[in-house]
Amino acid sequence: MADVLPFPFATVDDLKLRWPDFPVGGDSHAGVLLEDASQYILDVCPTAGEVSESTRRRVVCSVVRRAMEVESELVGVESMQMGAGPYQETRKALNPHGDFYLTKQEKLSLGCGGQKAFTVDMMPVRPTPVYPWEV
Repeated sequence: MADVLPFPFATVDDLKLRWPDFPVGGDSHAGVLLEDASQYILDVCPTAGEVSESTRRRVVCSVVRRAMEVESELVGVESMQMGAGPYQETRKALNPHGDFYLTKQEKLSLGCGGQKAFTVDMMPVRPTPVYPWEV
């Protein structure tokens, strides 16, 4: 698992407090997802172990909620189209498989995802030329 405690970052009760419409009977599934999402966050953002417990708890609850909301009727729909003639309705799911993902704001909260700049000296100054066969 991970060296970050507590692991997982949140409990099912924490998730229920942040999600008033938590699905009935989803406790065991949510427990597994909380553990998986906690490890996912550490894999994607290794600096997550350095932020506060409350930040990790908030982010993991958001990630799990997005993954579990896939089964809901209209939550997570990217676009929806309806017709009237011969009746038609089209929905395009935003996250159809319930994958874990971090938003830009969540990445910044966890201390990753920020851009970094650096330079590479293409012509370093050396007193004498160094050739690979001389090393």
